[in-house]
Parts: sequence; structure tokens; C-alpha cells
Amino acid sequence: MDKISFKIYNSVAALPALWDVVAQSNVFLQTPYLTVLEKSAPVNMECFYIGIFENNELIGVSLAQYLDLNKLESFGERDKCFKTAIRNFIFKNFASHTLFLGNNMITGQNGYVFSKEIDFNHISEILLQSADEITLYFKKKGIKIHLVSFKDFYDHCSVELKKFRFSGIYEFNTQPNMIFYLNENWKSLDDYVGALSKKYRDQFKRARKKFGGIEVRYLSYEEVLQYEEKIYDLYYYVAKNAPFNTFFLSKNHFSTLKGQCGNRFQIFGYFQNDKLVGFHTLLLNDETLETYFLGYDDQIQKDNMLYLNMLYNMTEYGIENNFKRIIFGRTALEIKSSIGASPVQMSGFLYHNNKLINRFIGKIFKNLEPELNWQQRHPFK
Repeated sequence: MDKISFKIYNSVAALPALWDVVAQSNVFLQTPYLTVLEKSAPVNMECFYIGIFENNELIGVSLAQYLDLNKLESFGERDKCFKTAIRNFIFKNFASHTLFLGNNMITGQNGYVFSKEIDFNHISEILLQSADEITLYFKKKGIKIHLVSFKDFYDHCSVELKKFRFSGIYEFNTQPNMIFYLNENWKSLDDYVGALSKKYRDQFKRARKKFGGIEVRYLSYEEVLQYEEKIYDLYYYVAKNAPFNTFFLSKNHFSTLKGQCGNRFQIFGYFQNDKLVGFHTLLLNDETLETYFLGYDDQIQKDNMLYLNMLYNMTEYGIENNFKRIIFGRTALEIKSSIGASPVQMSGFLYHNNKLINRFIGKIFKNLEPELNWQQRHPFK
């Protein structure tokens, strides 16, 4: 292989001309989406864009995100307990400056893409060197990076990375990514419902019955602007009650995303008596439908089974628009499996810049990771 080098950019405007050509297979690495991050990233996040070159020709692109967890008022308020207090103390003091190589805002392997085959020896080398260079950039500014995390690799990639420079780095598996592989014979929601076993067909009918009186509307850019405050409140309610958070979106995130990505970003509003009571969002990524953030009014969610109905609606959209798979992400594993999604294990890698802490990083991480108890459902005949 010829000489491989990389360059780190701080702004989308500075990116090389061919960036989007190299990134064409992944919407999350293309400049419209990166511009969204630049204009409306969470307040505690700073993004870096990594161009990878072979003899001065751009062959790969990658994303890194620095998060300052000190700027968060809450890491998630759902579990008020001693363990949470300890976890928050540890995060504040030993992990508040975290560097992610990859995208911490979405689930899935969205950290890098190459326009040609490149071996994992080179990939592991570039990822680690990029991390070192960004760490040094912050050091010069008087900021010490505590943790460096390489995020979300499917099994075959993590196995390959471990053969090279990643062999000495702690590998962790958090909650699986819930992915729904759609049956190519389904052409409509009826085909999907027909494939469900009786128990899950009944679940579908019950959810749809409760859903009566709620109107779902596709929101235009103007409408996203019009409802921006309400959309954010609904999002914030759900985010705040998640078990763990490293960021909160900025208030203009959804309108910026709609303005930048147009039809590749879809936002659906849920209205009751003309009042916005929920929303869900989708990103169209090649043959993959990516679920993005959502929000709802808690009372309506309980009374009208809003969340489950949103999952059915996303499934319907995926089927009708011929997507091969829907990425539902982590969280709410059981309910997602009840509509047909399957767990796919993903790995991340992690090291701490304090050598003593790094020696015990595996033990520390295992104790902080929330326990996972769930039962996978199998809804099809």
C-alpha cells in the first residue's frame, strides 16, 4: 500500500472538494449532515472531520466528537440511586472530557467510510493517530482528554481491529443495536401484519385501536420551524428520562437538519385536536432507514400507546419505500423486538489517558454499565 496520511479539519467549509464523493455510502459522513452538527451540535460537543489520503488522494473520511460532560446539568434522571450518584461523580472527575471517534449521537457503524478497500492494520493506525492528534490539540488549549472511545463496530470489524493496534485496548459491548431486516416480499403494512403470529397481530390491533383520534402529519421545513419549541420540549422530556445521557440536542437541531438534508430527513408530527403531542424522525441512508430522535407527551403516550404506534409507522414507511433494514438503535429492546427487530451485538473500544485508571478500565466500566435484563420477542409465525 502507498503512503497513507490524514488531515484533521475543524470546519465543514475547509473540507476537500471530493469529500461527499468518498462519503457517498453514508449520509452521516456527508457534508449536509456534518453541517447540521456544526450549526446545531449539542452545546457540549465539538466536531472534527478527518480526511484520509493515499499519496494526496482522498480515499477515506472519518468523524470525531469531543464532549465536555461538565456542561451537562443531568446525565439522565430516571434512576435516582446511590449507584447513579457514584457514576455521576466518577464521570465528572475522571471522564468529563471524552473524545469519541465515531458519532456518539446515533447507533451504528458510522465512524468512517473508504472509497476503496483498505486493510484494518491501516484503519487501526489512522484511528489511534487521529485520537492522539486531537488529544494534543486540546492539551495545547489546557484541556486534558480523560477518555478516548472508538464507537460502534460490527463484530467482523472489531475482530479484525484486534489483530492490530487495538489488541491492547479495552473492548466493551453495551446494549445491542436493534435492527429490523425487512422481508423483501412485503409491499405494504398488511403484508407485515399478515406475517405476525396471533399474539402480535392482537398487539398491533390493540395499539391501532388506542391510536384512534391521533393524526400523523409529515412536517415541512416551515412547519418544523413553526413547531420548533414544542418539538424540542417533547424531545427533551424523553431524553431527560433516559437512563444515561452524554448530550442534549440544541434547540434548532431539527430545523437545521430539515433545512440541510431536505427529503433525506423526515419528521412526522402526531396531533391530537390540532395540538402537537409527539413526533418521530427518520434519516434515509442508502438502503437503510435510520430512526433518529423522537419525543412525546407522556400522558398521551400511555393512553394512546404512542411509542408502539410510532414503531409500527416507521416499519410501514420502511416497507413502502423499499428499505432493506431499519436501524432502531439501542434502548427499549423488548418492545422493538416485539415488532420484529433483532439484536445485533456491537463493540466499542475505550482507553483512559491516566495509565493507572486505564489498567482497571474493564472493572470500572463493568461496574458503571447499567444491568441489562430483557426478553427477546419473536413476533412472526
